[in-house]
Amino acid sequence: MRNLINYIPSLPWWTWIFLFLFIVAIWDIFIQKRHTIKHNFPIVGHLRYWLESIGPEMRQYFVANNREELPFNRIERGWIYASAKKENNYEGFGSDRDLYAHQHIFIKNRMMAFSVPNGHPNALEPTFIPCAKVMGLYNKRKKPFRPASVVNVSAMSFGSLSAAAVEAMNKGVKKAGAYHNTGEGGLSPYHKHGGDIVFHFGTGYFGVRTPDGNFYMEKMKKLVTDNPCIKAIEIKLSQGAKPGKGGVLPGAKITPELAEIRGVEVGKDVLSPATHKAFSTVEELLALIEAIANETGLPVGIKGAIGKLDQWEELADLMIKTGKGPDFITVDGGEGGTGAAPPSFADHVSLPWVYGFSSLYKVFLNRSLTDRIVFIGSGKLGFPAKAAMAFSMGVDCINVAREAMMSIGCIQAQVCHTNRCPTGIATQSKWLQKGIDVPLKSDRLAQYFNTFRKELLEITHAAGYEHPSQFTMDDVQVNVDDNDLNRSLASTYGYNKAKVAFTSVQELKDCSYLGGKFEDKTIKA
Repeated sequence: MRNLINYIPSLPWWTWIFLFLFIVAIWDIFIQKRHTIKHNFPIVGHLRYWLESIGPEMRQYFVANNREELPFNRIERGWIYASAKKENNYEGFGSDRDLYAHQHIFIKNRMMAFSVPNGHPNALEPTFIPCAKVMGLYNKRKKPFRPASVVNVSAMSFGSLSAAAVEAMNKGVKKAGAYHNTGEGGLSPYHKHGGDIVFHFGTGYFGVRTPDGNFYMEKMKKLVTDNPCIKAIEIKLSQGAKPGKGGVLPGAKITPELAEIRGVEVGKDVLSPATHKAFSTVEELLALIEAIANETGLPVGIKGAIGKLDQWEELADLMIKTGKGPDFITVDGGEGGTGAAPPSFADHVSLPWVYGFSSLYKVFLNRSLTDRIVFIGSGKLGFPAKAAMAFSMGVDCINVAREAMMSIGCIQAQVCHTNRCPTGIATQSKWLQKGIDVPLKSDRLAQYFNTFRKELLEITHAAGYEHPSQFTMDDVQVNVDDNDLNRSLASTYGYNKAKVAFTSVQELKDCSYLGGKFEDKTIKA
């Protein structure tokens, strides 16, 4: 035995490799039963699974062309990265897009563009674009709110995103004068670094729930009183990633910090039902909106992915009948987003944003209700041309989620649901989060917003307007199909948006309800 022990260190290196492969082969053939390939092709079968595991990265970096990938192609991601880093985001030698492709957007420029006069707010602050409408003004809420930016951070929860990512985003929106939607995970300490907040809750009522999972008004009142950064409240009816589906937060993910923020128990699975407990009819929803607005004084809105319109029509009719209603409506696209979902939901349930929004907007347009509501679009709209299209269709603000993530370093690894995000953004791993330099990333999110707004404003001026709210459906055309190659949005979707009551950007800047304190927080060029 002693001789054997003395002999082992003298074995050549290749013997150890052969021994290791022999053990793997024995394991593959006689012990493991899960993988047929590994059983039938021991050792070599592992190579197949390894190559498959790195397939997405290989295709992303070496195979797919610049315009080919989904959900965001390389050109789109590159524009966000360059804008966030204040690098050159221009293209040379003309567009490499297929300008005749289905749904390609064309914005009609005017013969003579809008000229910014001396002393105009945009002459001093070329990225200043506040919302043309005031949330809660029509319904006479105690604390109306005019978003200081038409581009804002969409609903993404702490828990889904890391603490460092949430903190970077909040510090970024403070610098950019935008607002930050909390997502349904509750208001965390990382949301409280000076940015305006839209508090968002869904069927789990996290942060404003009773121990048995019902909505608790007293918690809502205390939350708003203790946190003046909250400027509005949003009730989630559904989201684009998984409309009509609930979720489970595994107990293993619920740390003491998360438990305190969400109002749940440590280590115990938490169910987010598919439907709300606080209401089950449109009338009850309307009553809850009014109750929250009366108790908090804040504007209250709703968020939904659009499918059937019957209950939306019922809501609109009740608004006419009662003179009450939501102060804003966020329309989420069925393209999916940061929320993890089964492919059956992400691919097939609810309408893509452009179809969903156009269908919903007409419900309120036909009843002359659009002046009461601030319309917010959410669904891959984080690019100036798409934003111009959205404004021409009737939106008043845009929320961005994945684009905001990319501005602080997301590489579209598409492993958000695994807790293994390599950039530290969509993970609770303390080690991975350390890769996020919060001050630097907050600057990059703010710079992305500034660049976005600057280019959107330049497009707006090129079309002859002072503010994006002035876009009409006839200012944008899209390729439709081979038989009818190009039509205006008005012709394509069958309506003209209602005219927004806009006088001047100076009036918006002087508004007492303006959020963000934009002039003090712009990143200087």
